[in-house]
Amino acid sequence: MANNLTLGIIKPDAVRQGKIGLILQRIIDRGFNIRAMKLIRMTREEAEGFYAVHRERPFFGELTAFMSSGPCVVMVLEKEDAVRAWRDLMGATDPAKAAEGTIRKEFGSSVGENAVHGSDSDENAAIEIAYFFSRLEMV
Repeated sequence: MANNLTLGIIKPDAVRQGKIGLILQRIIDRGFNIRAMKLIRMTREEAEGFYAVHRERPFFGELTAFMSSGPCVVMVLEKEDAVRAWRDLMGATDPAKAAEGTIRKEFGSSVGENAVHGSDSDENAAIEIAYFFSRLEMV
């Protein structure tokens, strides 16, 4: 059974470009409920903790430097089969390969700066949500 919650992040590149409102509108238009949301700025250590599963990958340093380079918006999104639905709306990791109409196609500029993050499984969604939000913060 699919989970109805997932984590979404509007990354520092999209925040810097003033795209928060446009991205939120797409989320709402696709039928997601926003159960929790906040603007944060991760420290390098917080970004390293969040992306710890990628620690051994060659892009880890660049990723964590980028994610701690400016504010981002973290959100708990609710919809039936939320992980799949959010990943469909985000598009492929590489904006050049993302489908037309997806967030990454429109707002991403590279594999590293691709506007948004989303959980890749129901299990990881639960872990990622708990990294940023307590149950008290979710409505």
